[in-house]
Amino acid sequence: MDSALSDPHNGSADAGSTPIALAYGSLLLMALLPIFFGALRSVRCARGKNASDMPETITSRDAARFPIIASCTLLGLYLFFKIFSQEYINLLLSMYFFVLGILALSHTISPFMNKFFPANFPNRQYQLLFTQGSGENKEEIVNYEFDTKDLVCLGLSSIVGVWYLLRKHWIANNLFGLAFSLNGVELLHLNNVSTGCILLGGLFIYDVFWVFGTNVMVTVAKSFEAPIKLVFPQDLLEKGLEADNFAMLGLGDIVIPGIFIALLLRFDISLKKNTHTYFYTSFAAYIFGLGLTIFIMHIFKHAQPALLYLVPACIGFPVLVALAKGEVTEMFSYEESNPKEPAAVTESKEGTEASALKGQEKKEK
Repeated sequence: MDSALSDPHNGSADAGSTPIALAYGSLLLMALLPIFFGALRSVRCARGKNASDMPETITSRDAARFPIIASCTLLGLYLFFKIFSQEYINLLLSMYFFVLGILALSHTISPFMNKFFPANFPNRQYQLLFTQGSGENKEEIVNYEFDTKDLVCLGLSSIVGVWYLLRKHWIANNLFGLAFSLNGVELLHLNNVSTGCILLGGLFIYDVFWVFGTNVMVTVAKSFEAPIKLVFPQDLLEKGLEADNFAMLGLGDIVIPGIFIALLLRFDISLKKNTHTYFYTSFAAYIFGLGLTIFIMHIFKHAQPALLYLVPACIGFPVLVALAKGEVTEMFSYEESNPKEPAAVTESKEGTEASALKGQEKKEK
């Protein structure tokens, strides 16, 4: 996923015959689902040993660079839409997201579909492996393990993909959007809370600037025919499933706070207190922040940078709870290792730390 993750809401408030609360409430509910289930799946992902499900760890350096990269990508898309034919650009993007959407949706539904397969289902294991070089210089490029059940899920997802490619229907769009969001929350891991604050803080400025300072983000969001946003028709009762007046929520307003909320769930588990205080606090903060965004958007009839309200809520609420419980130090010292880091590097680090400790003990003696 690229900078399109930070697309804003559509500021349109013409609700047709559908109550405004239904459209906005549906967007809120759809935003909560991938955050909640993606956070739960991120815990299993962090503990897993399957190379195909290994999370991608975001470091503080990655977090600091992300708003800059996102800004360049967003501006590039804006210029492309201004210079070249929107029809051809969207055709290329449709093919690209057609493939990505099928893979994301297949990965999303796989755990649920496994419950419906009979015990005697002939399930075979497969491995897709691409390497570069030979001998000691051999390096893995792709190492993906899957089975027959995954292939069935891929086939079902392909049906949705063809539906989206041919019709661009808003339901197919939302199925892909929800899959992208859930996969993002599950597979993108912040290595610590400080990195999360850097990422959210940087994208807070990014979101505010590109929404209030220019018309770039709103223009790209409306021109970009790809499942990078969740939509819900405001004229659903009038036109049924063929409705075309949509309220929109960018996937960035789901995934970015979502990976921070998922981190806090894993922090809760690391405390071993059998409580999920920080997860539920940040989850409630997200509901509050997004609800406030929708309210302000409806009042002022203008697109709102959701991260303007989500970032202070999602960071502020958990930090206040940590202050009240005296666990601020534990929160900001919590660190997650990169599961993709080679074992040799990990052992080297452990050896260095052990040597440092022994040296310190000798000095004390």
